[in-house]
Amino acid sequence: MPPWLQWTLIIAGLAIIGLLLAFIRRQLKLLGDDRRRRQKTEALQRQRREHMIESIRVIALAVEEDQIETSEACLRLKGLLDHVAPELLERAPFQIFLEVHEKLKHMPTHRARRQADPELLATMDEERFAVEARHAEAILEAARAIRHFPFPESAPLR
Repeated sequence: MPPWLQWTLIIAGLAIIGLLLAFIRRQLKLLGDDRRRRQKTEALQRQRREHMIESIRVIALAVEEDQIETSEACLRLKGLLDHVAPELLERAPFQIFLEVHEKLKHMPTHRARRQADPELLATMDEERFAVEARHAEAILEAARAIRHFPFPESAPLR
């Protein structure tokens, strides 16, 4: 093989090696960026989950200390548990949150409540107070239980 061909093949081989090294370096950087992004997302999800669990405990304590209407607490707890641990809504004593939510979900809230007919609101409030009275003990028991419930730390948000 002539020397000029040998040198041409060596230079071509070195060029290919250089291109492959650049490609590998770029891929490693992309993998590192992806890993950092994933870690940041997981950290934000853990933080969000911890905040939701803290909110659950605060609402439960407010129920125990009679600082919140039990119907509102059930609606809020059901919403939070949907994200943190929806399987709890099917277990005693926590199923009362879902049960009360199902009975009250048709009622207007926030802006819709302000715009609703006062007579309709009075009727709905009577219905809501009856639901609260009928389930007061079960809601209080579930609030005590959820406040002390040991939520697993590694469970993902739903």
